[in-house]
Amino acid sequence: MNCYETLFVVKPTLTEEEIAAQITKVKDVLAKEGAELLGTNDMGMRKLAYPVQKNDRGYYTVLFYKAGGTVISELERNLKINEDVIKFLTVKYSNTKEMAQFNKLVEAANKTESKEA
Repeated sequence: MNCYETLFVVKPTLTEEEIAAQITKVKDVLAKEGAELLGTNDMGMRKLAYPVQKNDRGYYTVLFYKAGGTVISELERNLKINEDVIKFLTVKYSNTKEMAQFNKLVEAANKTESKEA
């Protein structure tokens, strides 16, 4: 299993409940496909570098997980057909330097989750 980070941006017009539902939907796809979720970083509403689908802002969420390669194609398929997701990016961590950085990011995401709870 490889380590991955997926960042996705949802429309700014959604309510907090709708945003939470979108995040849960993505987590459910990962769980259904057998991925191990290691951490979540809700970055909140941010200004986009350039307009995407006529939106200047978006709600950013980053998921850190371990999964097989087939999970990525299913996850990205679901993100593409979801009209509320305006942008997404998946990064695979492979060498030792990248893995060290991945572990730091997961630790930081888990710290922010525990502060919010």
